[in-house]
Order: sequence, then structure tokens, then C-alpha cells
Amino acid sequence: MTITIRRDAEISDVDGGWFRARWHFSFDTYHDPAYLRFGSLRVFNDDRLVPGAIWPMHPHKDIEGLTYVVEGSFRHQDDVGGAPGPLPAGSVQRMTLGGGAWHSEQNASETEPMRFIQMWIIPAERGLEPGVEQKVFTEEDRTDRLLRVISGDGGDAVLVNQDAHVFVSRLLPDGDVTHALGEGRGVYLYLIEGDADVAGERMTTGDAAEIGEEPSIRIRANAVTELIAVDVALS
Repeated sequence: MTITIRRDAEISDVDGGWFRARWHFSFDTYHDPAYLRFGSLRVFNDDRLVPGAIWPMHPHKDIEGLTYVVEGSFRHQDDVGGAPGPLPAGSVQRMTLGGGAWHSEQNASETEPMRFIQMWIIPAERGLEPGVEQKVFTEEDRTDRLLRVISGDGGDAVLVNQDAHVFVSRLLPDGDVTHALGEGRGVYLYLIEGDADVAGERMTTGDAAEIGEEPSIRIRANAVTELIAVDVALS
């Protein structure tokens, strides 16, 4: 197995006053040739917005913009008539930006901070019709299991237009899960909060890992642990 762990202190940290951003891959003003992408995963940002903050409307194209709400109340605005919100913690959203669209991420609360993970997946096709899909999942849904919340297979998960899957989990102390990896696939794992042994390596809050070349990976929690994992083809 290959596992490369990037510790919390090594990840880009940007404080914009009304926002704080942890950029895992080269993004905006941050550039690191060692961290450009992981398979079709091009962006992985851990973002926080102060109460009432609104990220101004901005354009993108030919990406699948994925959001996982960690805490607070997430509101989204776009120019394609996307699904209404706000979304509570545990929810996910996919925006297909395809041929081009504008959108804005917003904290729907005037009193509480909001935190969300934003991922960009490179789609299987260019020029797709822009659109939005979202779904609410609960803490119970993800407790002591790997819950598939976004998937190229669709089903009970929000559909992404790529051979990729996003899992979230809340593991109680001594909680243990195993994830099978197909041939040529890898997992980008992020410990949102907690302490866990991942493929034989200890990870704590804010650590990330690139994992591949193994039929499966085992995750065992040493404390209450929240995590997110992105499974992609590495070719």
C-alpha cells in the first residue's frame, strides 16, 4: 500500500477576515506543484464563513462542484435555478457547471459560523448542461459506517458526472470500518475532527492522506471522529 499523509500544519491556511480557507490542492493564490490534483479530484477546500457572510457570485465551467456541510447553515445561489436551501450540517450538494454558470456560497445564519468542504471533480464530459442536486443526510445516517453521499452511480446518493464517490462517516471510539478499493483506484481521506488509525497510520484533526495500491483500507477510531473520503480512478 502507498499512503502519503499530509499533516494539518502543512496544509495551506488563508485568513480573509470574513472567511478562512484550507486549500489542499493548488487554488487561487496558492500553488504547489506537489499538490495539483488526485485523480479527477482537482480541488479540496475546507472553508469557514463568519455569520451572514456571502461569497460574491462568480463563474466556473466544466467542473462538478461538490459541497459537504460540516456545521451551520449553507445557502447557495446560482443563475440556473438551482435547488432551494438552506442546507443543514450533513447535507451534500452537486452543481454541474458544465458549459458555464455563476454561483455563490453563503452563510444562511446571521448569528452562527458556517463550515463546508468544497470539492471540484473534473467531469467525464465537457459542456454538460448546468444543474444542481442536493440531499440532506443525518448524523445517524453516517454513524459507525461509511455513508456514500455522492456517487457516479447515483442511487441513494447525489449523482456526480464522473467515476467518483464521496463517503462521510462519524465513528464512535473503537468504531471500525473498511473500504474496498478497485484496481487502479485511490482514496483522498480527510479527518475533519478526531483521532483514528488509517491503514496502520495515526491521523488526527486536520490531517489528510492519499491512499492507493491496496484492495482495501481499514479505519479505526480512537475517539469520536468525523471524516470524509473521496474515491477516484488514478489513471
